[in-house]
Amino acid sequence: MRTTQTFLRFGLTVAAAAALPLALAAPAAVAWGSGISVSTSGTTVSVTTSACPSNGSSFGDASLLSNGQANFAQGRQMSLTGTSTSQSASWTGVGPGTYTVIVVCQDGSTAGTQSIIVSAPAATPTISTTTTPTATASPSRGVMGGLGGAVKDYGTATVVGGGALVVTGTVAAAWFLRRRSKPHRL
Repeated sequence: MRTTQTFLRFGLTVAAAAALPLALAAPAAVAWGSGISVSTSGTTVSVTTSACPSNGSSFGDASLLSNGQANFAQGRQMSLTGTSTSQSASWTGVGPGTYTVIVVCQDGSTAGTQSIIVSAPAATPTISTTTTPTATASPSRGVMGGLGGAVKDYGTATVVGGGALVVTGTVAAAWFLRRRSKPHRL
């Protein structure tokens, strides 16, 4: 009787541990289905997608929204160009800030929405040949604030994976300490 209860508890624990990563990955699966990829280089923001089929003359439009803009029509709009396997649009002269890119296909469906941060260009230090001391520019923004504090955003999948590792480690540590305090239990 005692052995059966122990195996039952152990089996339920293993089942819960196996189901935890699946439950945590569910929101990440939604984020992976975005259908667009947004990147920035200096003051240029680019978006690529393969989700918009052509109707013969166009693929759709993309819109760059800054803070305070709530819908597609308020942003800077660009037509998607490319082929049936890859479409893209880009905006130049984008100032520093947080932006949202929305891609709407020609059939009216939304291919995806993604936020991006455009940072200020790094100032170039100046070197003076005179004997008078001059100030040089300091680097712009070091580590960005927010989740993790990293300059690169690794996405939802990485955050979920890290969270799953932390939870698994915590459960394993609790199980080990519980077992160690009562050696007659499994």
